[in-house]
This record gives sequence, structure tokens and C-alpha cells, in this order.
Amino acid sequence: MDKHFLAAQLTTKLRATYDQALRYLEDARVDAKSGAPRAVNIAQAAKQRLEAAESAWAAAADFKPAALRKGERIGLGALVEVEDGDAGKTLFVAPAGAGEELTGPGGDGFLHVVTPGSPLGKALIGRRVGDVVEVMVRGELTEWEITWAS
Repeated sequence: MDKHFLAAQLTTKLRATYDQALRYLEDARVDAKSGAPRAVNIAQAAKQRLEAAESAWAAAADFKPAALRKGERIGLGALVEVEDGDAGKTLFVAPAGAGEELTGPGGDGFLHVVTPGSPLGKALIGRRVGDVVEVMVRGELTEWEITWAS
């Protein structure tokens, strides 16, 4: 699967998030001119949201995922398939955008973005195909077997 296509798609999604946060901040600043404490607090929170969105967008824009060689440990840029016995997921380990859903080239399947800072991302980093990781999901410990990585 073309990782550069996925990275570009992620960058586009994070740019849209940045644009949305910018519009929200502009509206919040207009409201904050009233001097109402709640409006001022909302404007401050909107500014922080914009800064976080800009940071995520920049990290994704600079991201150039490399191929994972056979037997190499999972790291940033890896595509990983995990199974918990009932179902499986295909994951893309990226520097930002945790929780985003991407589609493969030509609409070929769905992938979920995890970051090295997310619980599942932390569990995957440094592991190999065949390893089992344990992750707390909605308050319940879930075991995921790494069945494929690229």
C-alpha cells in the first residue's frame, strides 16, 4: 500500500481541522470583545486548539514514511494489522492525527491512525509480527496480536 498516499491524505485532513479551528477562533475573538468572562475563556481555549491543530498539521506535512523491512521492529510510518480474536484492524503509525480514519488508494479499505503517544501506538512501537500487545480499551484490557506489518 502506498504510504505516501496515506500521509498526504492525513495531511489534508489535518489541514481541514486547522482551517476549522481558525474559523472558530475568529468567531470566538469577536465574541470575546464583549468582555464577558465566558467568551474570553472560550477564545483562549480556541487559540490553544488552533495551536494544537497547526502543530499536528505541520508534523503530518513533514512526515515521509519509509518502508518497513522484513523482521524490522514497528516504528513511525509502519502499516500494521492487529487481531483480537474477534476482529482485526489495519493501523497507520503516524506522528499526528490519532483517531483519524483513512482510506486506501482507490477506496481500498479503511485504516486507523495511531500515534506513538496513543495507548495502542505505545504498545506497538518496537514490536514485531507475531507479538501480542495488551491495551486498555474502554476500561477493558484487550489483547491484540500483530499479524502483519509493512
